[in-house]
Order: sequence, then C-alpha cells, then structure tokens
Amino acid sequence: MAGPAAAAPVFAARGITKRYPMGELVVEALRGVDFDLYPGELVVLLGPSGSGKSTLLNILGGLDVATSGHVVYRDLDLTEADEAGLTAYRRHHVGFVFQFYNLIPSLTARENVALVTEISTAPMTPEGALELVGLGHRLDHFPAQLSGGEQQRVAIARAIAKRPEVLLCDEPTGALDITTGVVVLEALDRVNRELGTATALITHNAAIAEMADRVVRLADGLVVSVVRNAVRRSPGDLQW
Repeated sequence: MAGPAAAAPVFAARGITKRYPMGELVVEALRGVDFDLYPGELVVLLGPSGSGKSTLLNILGGLDVATSGHVVYRDLDLTEADEAGLTAYRRHHVGFVFQFYNLIPSLTARENVALVTEISTAPMTPEGALELVGLGHRLDHFPAQLSGGEQQRVAIARAIAKRPEVLLCDEPTGALDITTGVVVLEALDRVNRELGTATALITHNAAIAEMADRVVRLADGLVVSVVRNAVRRSPGDLQW
C-alpha cells in the first residue's frame, strides 16, 4: 500500500489557505491544510458542502492558486508557477472528472476522447481508454445515445487517455443513482488499480470512503482526520 515509507508523494501540500473577498467580508475556504497523495493510491476527500474539498482539489489541479502555503507536484511548486506553467502541468500530468460530463454533443464517444489524445505526447488510443471503462462497444455513440453513467465513463476515459499520473474527481457520482454510481466507481477503481493512477476523489457520501486507501475528512476549511482503511472494498461491496 502506498504511503510515506513506500515512496515520495506525488503531491505535498503544506499550510494551504484560500481566501475569497466577498464585498466587505473575506471567506476562508481553506485555513491551513496539509495534504499528501502517494503514487498509486486512491484517497477519498470526505466532508459536507462548503468544507473546502473542491477548493483543495482545484488548487491541486492547477485550476486555482492558493492564497498562501505551498503545493509541490514532484519538483514543481504550483504556487510559484505562472499561467503557462500551470497550463502545461494540467495538460500533461493531471486528468479531471467532474460531476457534470462536459462532453461535446456533436462528437461520438471515440471523438470526445480523441480530443485529448490528439494533444498528448504518449496517449492511449481512444478505443483503449474506452475499453478500460467498459465502453468498447459504444465507441460510435453520441452523448445523447448514452445513459448518464455511460457519459460519465466517457468523461473518465477522456481524462485517463493522456496517461496522467494523477486523476482528480469532484463528486463523479453526484448526478447519478446508486446503481449507476457503483458502475462509475468501478471504472475509477479499475483505472487506479490497473494503471496505477494516483486518484483523489471528492464526495459527501460516507459509504464511498470504504473503497479508498485513505480517507481525508475536511470541515470548515480544515483537515479534521486522516484514516487509513485496513481493507479497501470494491465499489460493488459498498453499503449505501
């Protein structure tokens, strides 16, 4: 199991704060967060709405910049990187999966994934990425011909096709029913296990925590606990 004794972290975040001015008020989304993500592990970030989960994930992904503190990806300090550096980082090293699929309606599943593979240096084939998430038989279907769970799996295939070292998932099952959500989680679990992609997954659903190597709980912009699961359950065994 990945951890401090096994390897250096992919991410090392220290003292992360994020403040948003709201008129005369300042909202503190993060108030001094430390966070590590190790190669090959799957971490669930658990907490209620407004706890800072998405803000932390956006900072890790280079979509936002911390107000203070440091986030180091390998040897790159993201808090010191300029916009060109962050763009290159996002393009080459990170895959994103969001609650909403953001597929292009006029393109097939294969073509949606190819948008990423065409600008990557050593990508998977679109067909290989879709096969990995169980959609090898739906290559030429358009988003409107796919269920919500299938569309989310196309989004996962698109995210992993460039072979990112890190996969960041923000409520990937939030718009899905339980049965469909399990299928999507199984796809993420398979990507993590078979490709060794370090994965951070945001959820407010405590049941999902059991599929993780580690569970990081956030509340009010702070990390309140970090627990390592003795047994990592498969998504199909989760008790919803």
